[in-house]
Amino acid sequence: MALFYRILFFFAGLSIMTFGVCLTIRAELGAGAWDALNVALTEWIGLTIGSWIIIEGAVLVLVNSLLVKRRPELLSLLTIILIGSLVDLWMYLIFGSFAVYGLMLKVVTLILGIFIIGLGAAIYLQAKFPSSPIDSFMMAIRERFRVNLMTAKTIGELVALFPALLLQGPIGIGTIIITFTIGPFVQLCFPYFEKLMNRLIESTY
Repeated sequence: MALFYRILFFFAGLSIMTFGVCLTIRAELGAGAWDALNVALTEWIGLTIGSWIIIEGAVLVLVNSLLVKRRPELLSLLTIILIGSLVDLWMYLIFGSFAVYGLMLKVVTLILGIFIIGLGAAIYLQAKFPSSPIDSFMMAIRERFRVNLMTAKTIGELVALFPALLLQGPIGIGTIIITFTIGPFVQLCFPYFEKLMNRLIESTY
């Protein structure tokens, strides 16, 4: 039964998180660095945003392996495949013709998207399944270069930010806001869902 709850939290959390990602993209105030890169690649080369999420994830699995000098964490590919597929699903079902007009509504959409990303991340992390290659990239940078988590996160974001800028991806004030607010939103939601998961697991014994 504990495994059932972990799987439930994993799928529900990723579904919520990817919905939030789509909201931040559609707010058109600047997406997160990695999302901006995916949008730019879609516009320049083709394929879907979700496809580029999966391709980048596969590349990062190899990069992470080289950084920490360990075997590739292949199970994290399942996580990124699910994330990419869910982004494409949301884009197809809801956000294909979804448009936001007016600065105030764009700001509200962006903030709502950020909160939903944080909520989804706080839920999916409770499952303790392999994290996405982007999250693992941050941890690999931290381990390889012996820097703190904030520095590792900043380096990871810059790796995506530079090519996104070169390809004229949707970089803007929203990108900065997302970079500095996702963490606090995850931290805000995390303890509640941690307690909920613990209660659910304890109830099975």
